[in-house]
Amino acid sequence: MSGFDFVLQGPGLSDADPVTLRDAARARIVEPGHGNSLRLRESDPAAAHALRSTIEGKAVDVNLVPSGQRLADFRLLAFDMDSTLITIECLDELADYAGCKAEVAAVTARAMRGEIDWPESLRQRVSTLAGLDVSILEAVYVERTRLTPGAEALVSAARTHGIRTAILSGGFTFFTSRLRDRLGMDVARSNELEVQDGKLTGRVLPPIVDATAKARWLAQTRQSQGWAKSQVMAIGDGANDLPMLAEADASVAFRAKPVVKERARYALDVSGLDGVLGLFPP
Repeated sequence: MSGFDFVLQGPGLSDADPVTLRDAARARIVEPGHGNSLRLRESDPAAAHALRSTIEGKAVDVNLVPSGQRLADFRLLAFDMDSTLITIECLDELADYAGCKAEVAAVTARAMRGEIDWPESLRQRVSTLAGLDVSILEAVYVERTRLTPGAEALVSAARTHGIRTAILSGGFTFFTSRLRDRLGMDVARSNELEVQDGKLTGRVLPPIVDATAKARWLAQTRQSQGWAKSQVMAIGDGANDLPMLAEADASVAFRAKPVVKERARYALDVSGLDGVLGLFPP
């Protein structure tokens, strides 16, 4: 594997001129990639600014990837859940049933931007659920939980190549376990809501799965299997995902907060999760 390719994907490609893009990237050749992507082969990494200027204002994701790297090169793929593997924040939707979605969502947003302590924000937000009937969990799962576009395609492709897949979430096991089984994934690590007499108590059972716990699981699994960081991919959107993303060479900021995009190696802002297959073809 040598050199680098720019991968472009997104609806804005439909009115972009491939030759202009090739020239801006100082690439040797432009060719169709996986899905609706374009791959500018043997590009000049220093041309990133010029290339981005060429497609400015268009709905296009631009990423620089090592030439020849494929999905099959990875052994472990870890996902955040809320606003990554699924389109919602489960806690915010649960809070809707308690009549305080706006307040809880505002705290969630601050926590995802890294503005407040995440474990403390979790305790504060979960406390608003005290007294809710446990059946609300099923209602949120059935009525509001939707897979992010491209999630099934990416997980299926990973499974085909024998890649271990994991959900590492600060969310709740009620949701992660169901998503794990639905998608045929290997592992789910998340938090357990306390229930007494069929009601949520407003507390989370220890130990708390926070940013450190997510990163620790990823690092320990990689080390126990003898895998290199180059064989690990992690995908997330919020500040709580940053330690986990740091444990993977292929860190993907998915429709992420600015603090995450600044530190991740790749970013998908307009593509679905199957945009990963544009970066690393199956």
